[in-house]
Amino acid sequence: MYTPFGLGVGLILVTVGAILVWGVQADAEGVDVDAVGVILMVVGAVSLLLSLLFWERWRAGPAPVRRERYVEEGPPRTYARRETIVEEDGPPAGAPPPPA
Repeated sequence: MYTPFGLGVGLILVTVGAILVWGVQADAEGVDVDAVGVILMVVGAVSLLLSLLFWERWRAGPAPVRRERYVEEGPPRTYARRETIVEEDGPPAGAPPPPA
């Protein structure tokens, strides 16, 4: 199953959020940097949990389902047949031998 956020994106979001919360000491006018960092960490954690939840190898249960793909093609291919005719010079088969 495809999830739009993967493990890598979740880890990056958590990392960037942690840097904003604990590593940045700047004050931006109208923006709370700590709040943005916490939001990024929460979104990253949810992304990680969803990725692990929908990761098929982590689920308990029967073996993975085998999927087969059928492709409809046009009519079957036909191959040209090549014949080689060899004509030899000489008397026809069954003719008497030439005189000596």
